[in-house]
Amino acid sequence: MTILELKNIKKSYFLGKEEFPVLKGLNLSFGKGDFVSILGESGGGKSTLMNIIGGLDRKYDGEVIVNGTKQADKKEKSMDEYRRDTVGFIFQSFNLVSYLSVLDNVMISLKMTNLSHKEQLVKAEALLKQVGLLEHKKKNPNQLSGGQKQRVAIARALANDPDIIIADEPTGALDSQNTNDVLEILSTIAKSGKTVIVVTHSQDVANHGTRIVHLADGQVTSDERIKPSYETIEKAREFKTKSLSFGAKSRMAWQHFLHNWKQNLMIMIGVAIGLFSVMFFLGLGNGAKGYMNKMVTDLANPNVPMVMKRVTADENKKNDEAYMETTRLMTQNSAKTAISDTLVDKVKKLDHVKKVEKAFDVTPADLTVSLDKTKEPFTEIQTWTGVNTDSSILVGQKPSEGEVVVPDTFAKKWDKKNWKKIVGQTLHLEYQMINKNGAPVTITQDVKVSGITKGNPAQSPLTMHFKTLQKAFAANGIVTEPNFIVPTVDDSHNVDSVVKKIQNLKTDGKKDFVTFSLGTVLKPINNITSIVTIVLALVAGISLLVSLMMIIATTYMSVAERTKEIGILRALGARKGDIRLLFVIETVILGLASAILGIMVAFMGEVAVNSGVSDLLDKFHIIQISSGAVIGSVIIAIVIALFASLMPAGKAARLNPIEALSND
Repeated sequence: MTILELKNIKKSYFLGKEEFPVLKGLNLSFGKGDFVSILGESGGGKSTLMNIIGGLDRKYDGEVIVNGTKQADKKEKSMDEYRRDTVGFIFQSFNLVSYLSVLDNVMISLKMTNLSHKEQLVKAEALLKQVGLLEHKKKNPNQLSGGQKQRVAIARALANDPDIIIADEPTGALDSQNTNDVLEILSTIAKSGKTVIVVTHSQDVANHGTRIVHLADGQVTSDERIKPSYETIEKAREFKTKSLSFGAKSRMAWQHFLHNWKQNLMIMIGVAIGLFSVMFFLGLGNGAKGYMNKMVTDLANPNVPMVMKRVTADENKKNDEAYMETTRLMTQNSAKTAISDTLVDKVKKLDHVKKVEKAFDVTPADLTVSLDKTKEPFTEIQTWTGVNTDSSILVGQKPSEGEVVVPDTFAKKWDKKNWKKIVGQTLHLEYQMINKNGAPVTITQDVKVSGITKGNPAQSPLTMHFKTLQKAFAANGIVTEPNFIVPTVDDSHNVDSVVKKIQNLKTDGKKDFVTFSLGTVLKPINNITSIVTIVLALVAGISLLVSLMMIIATTYMSVAERTKEIGILRALGARKGDIRLLFVIETVILGLASAILGIMVAFMGEVAVNSGVSDLLDKFHIIQISSGAVIGSVIIAIVIALFASLMPAGKAARLNPIEALSND
């Protein structure tokens, strides 16, 4: 029964415009159960004929008819399917994939079937047992003899249960004993009902077949049957073939990645250094921003803006300028900067304002604080409000009426060793203020120390309860209305909107207030920190460009090194897209592995640096690598890998399978 027909097959090669005919109108047919030897000298067109029969060469004239169907379109996809379904190749140079085990080499064809992985293993082992190599299944090809390698190639050719076996000089590299063994196996294959076509220049090899076709100068010079073809029994294939699945390509990519681990490790280290640098600098920026925010917010609550009376006559002045004018006037005219209860009520009624505290911020003249023999000048007295935070207190607690909180700079001058014992002591205050009539008055007060805050050696205020100051002012004829108020906002996200509303409050068409919010201090700090962080991260990112070039160069090298493997896969039926994706997947694995290494190093660096500077920064973590930076690094690594793989993978996919198979 005829399975394959060749009608008027012509093939020429061109050098410039000059034509060199190789096949000159061949007409041949092949039946099932036939062992056909194509015999001829080198240059006679044998290999070209095999490439056409095997679907590797689509550029020819004439017709190839398989199972009664013309391969008229000769499209790439159709030829890939044809090689998977119908043809099995056995090569003179074995063409085994060096980094795969014997079992995995046979599995390549089985991965292009719908068998489960377990079923593929069972069939591969059965094929190896058939060719007598089951006990060698875990070995690599370089651990086998020539005859053993060829038997592995035969098992691989049989894996997809093809109708036609094409063997190109299958015994050319073997000794006589291995030659006989291989020919016996090929005879057994023909006896099973398959068509075996062997290309050879050896008459002895040809005599093992059932038919000898002599080919010379691109033409059939004789077609001799020396034995009847073997009887065939029609048997349905137990599985269907298909293109390589994503899982199969991923496993192959992973196997090569592990095989080439030393080279890949060097690239991983290069990429990881870049990713580590980016993450580390971003983490440093986060930590620096957090530390500066902490330093500020430990002293003052960002959810509590300070509100003062707007005294400028210029309604067009911006808030910051008007605020400075108010603060200057506070020391000169307390009556003009006093905030009435009516104005306080306006702020209380705003949405998101939980409460409003009245407060003083005064800079009296000749302010001195005495305790025992210690007498120190101060420049400022403030009211303890919601602006102040409990975390700002080093020792003790916030002041109640009749109490004061002092900076540690004063406490340490009182007693350098036992400075904390100042809590509970009574201080004597003496200072001058301007009364309602504009005359200076001297105020004396005795207040109890309730706590200690971190002080500034240059200038630190005394902090008291509002009523402590109010009573002292009332007793001395000084304005008792607050010169600033402190609204507490229910949520930090609402602070900006509340501040804007306060700035827009008006009486008789004139704005009532100026404001100062901690956010106005933190915002430029955070902006500067962010800019510096991004610049540092971009500088560090330059190393990623170097890594990109490394990956591109390495992938190109991999394509060059694996050219024959690409030819083998194409001969077994793998598509161009399969080859392209195989290299892309391996490069992405490299990118992911680099990202994992970079992340590990970054977190180890974070722990090391934070431990080293912990005592200097009061246990604060100055390196704070965020989950966003980690995710971003993974994405960057994958994008770099994908970009780096595009050109090399495209080159691999475009390789001519015939030229790839002939590559050494």
